[in-house]
Amino acid sequence: MRIRSFGALAWNGFREARRNRVTLVVGAFAVALLVSGMLLTSSTVAALERVLTDVGLGSMSLSLVLLSVFLSSGLLSREIERRTIFLVVSKPVSRGKYLLARQAGTMVTLTVLLAAMSLLFWGQLLAYGFPVTQPMLAAVAGLWLELLVITSLGLCMSSFAGQLTSGVVTFAAYLAGHLSTDLYRLASRSDSGSARALGKAAYYLLPNLEKLNFRGQATYGVAVEAGTLLEGAAYAAGYAAVLLALGVIVFSRRDFK
Repeated sequence: MRIRSFGALAWNGFREARRNRVTLVVGAFAVALLVSGMLLTSSTVAALERVLTDVGLGSMSLSLVLLSVFLSSGLLSREIERRTIFLVVSKPVSRGKYLLARQAGTMVTLTVLLAAMSLLFWGQLLAYGFPVTQPMLAAVAGLWLELLVITSLGLCMSSFAGQLTSGVVTFAAYLAGHLSTDLYRLASRSDSGSARALGKAAYYLLPNLEKLNFRGQATYGVAVEAGTLLEGAAYAAGYAAVLLALGVIVFSRRDFK
C-alpha cells in the first residue's frame, strides 16, 4: 500500500510536468541538432565529429539543467500557492514520503527527456557515419547523475524558500559546482587567511560537478574508466541523499498556516 501511494504521487508529478509542456524541450533540441548539422557540413570529418558531439552534449546539458532547476525549485511553492498541499498533508501520507515521491516524479520526467534527446543525438551521429562511443555513453550517464544532484538541491531549497530564491541559489550552485576546483586554487593563493578558509569551505560544501562531467572525454574520444564513473555515481548518490534528508527534515517541520 505504501509503495502504491508513493508510485501514485511520483506519477502525478510526471503528469504535471507533461502539462507544463516540457516536451517542447526535446523539440527545441532536435531543431538545434538539425541547424548545427546544416551549418557544419563544410567542416572536415574529424572536426565535424568533435563539433557535433560537443554541440549535442552541450545543448542537452544546458537545456536539461535549466529545466531541472525550474521543475525542482518550484516543486513545492506551486503546491503551496494553489493550496493543494493542504489536501496532501491532511491525508495519511507523511511529508517525507510526499517530498521523495515528487523528487522521483521529477527524475522520471528528466530521464524520459534525456533518453529522447540521447536517441536524437545518436541518430544524428549515425546519419553522418560516426559511431556512438563509450565516452558518449559515459557523458550521458554523468549528465543524469548531475541532474540528480541539481534536482535534490532545488527540492531541498524549495522545502523552506520560494521559487525565485530556490531557482537562483540552485543555478548559482550549478555554476559554482563546475568552478569549485578553480575557486579553491585561487583562494589558496590568497594572502588572506579568511579568503583561504572561505575557498576551502566552498570547495567541500558545494557539489563538485566536474566529477560528473565527461563531455570533454566524449568530444575527444578519451575512454572513461569504470572506476571513475562509479566514483562519480557514489559521490552524486551520497550528495543527493544528504540534500534530500535535509529537505525532508525541514519540510516535515514546516508550518503552512
